[in-house]
Amino acid sequence: MTHMDIQRHGAVQTIRFNRPEKKNAISGEMYAAISEALTTGEADASVRAHVLLGAQGAFTAGNDLKDFMASGSLAQDIAKITQFLKLVAGLEKPLIAGVDGLAVGVGTTLLMHCDLVYASPESYFQTPFTALGLVPEAGSSLLGPRIMGHALAFELLVAGGKFSAEQALIAGLVNTVVPSDALEAETLKAAARVAAMPPEAVKISKRLLKGDGAEVAKRIEDEVRLFGERLRSEECQAAVRAFFQRA
Repeated sequence: MTHMDIQRHGAVQTIRFNRPEKKNAISGEMYAAISEALTTGEADASVRAHVLLGAQGAFTAGNDLKDFMASGSLAQDIAKITQFLKLVAGLEKPLIAGVDGLAVGVGTTLLMHCDLVYASPESYFQTPFTALGLVPEAGSSLLGPRIMGHALAFELLVAGGKFSAEQALIAGLVNTVVPSDALEAETLKAAARVAAMPPEAVKISKRLLKGDGAEVAKRIEDEVRLFGERLRSEECQAAVRAFFQRA
C-alpha cells in the first residue's frame, strides 16, 4: 500500500497524501509513488496541472523518520528523495498545493517549488531540521531567502519557528488563505483555471519565472548529501531518539 491517492479531474492530476494514521508522513515508498505520478503526468499531454493535497486535516508531517532510520537501505531511500526533489524542481507544468493542517519539514519546503499555494486558517508550517540535528532540504536553503528574505527564512528553516497561515501568507509562502471547508474546491478551481490556459505559453512563462534550474538542482544535491551525513551522525541519532521518547 503506497498511501497515495492519484486521481484525475479533467486536465488536473491530483496527488493526495493519504496516510492519516501517521499524519501523512512520507515513506520511501510514497516518494517513489509521487515521482511516478508526476513523471507520468508530465509526459501526458492531457494533464496540464498537478495538485498536491493532504487528508483528514493534515498536509504532511514530513519525512517518516522512523521509516528512514530503520531502513536497511538508507542510500536507496536518499536516492528516492533526491529523485523526487529534483523532479519537482524541474516540473514544466504548474504545481499547485492545497494545505490544511500541519505542513512539517518537507511539507513546508516542498511548497517553495509550487506555483500556487492555498491554505486553510488551521494550517501551520514548521521545519524541525536543526532540532533533530539535520539541515534544510528541497533547495529551501536557496529558495527560502529568495522568497521571504534571510531573517524569516532563518526563523522558519533554522530556528524552528512555527508559522501560522497568515504568517506564511505575509512571508510569501502562501497565495491565499481559504476556509477549510472550501479549500479543496478553491484549489481545484485555481488548477482548472490555469489548466485551461494555452499550455505552451504557461510552460514557457513558468520557465522564465523560475530561471536557471541548474542552480536549484545543485543546491538540492548539496543539501541531500549533507542531510544523509547528518542522519548518520551521533548528534542527529541522539536528537531523534530523544524526539521519539517524548512523542
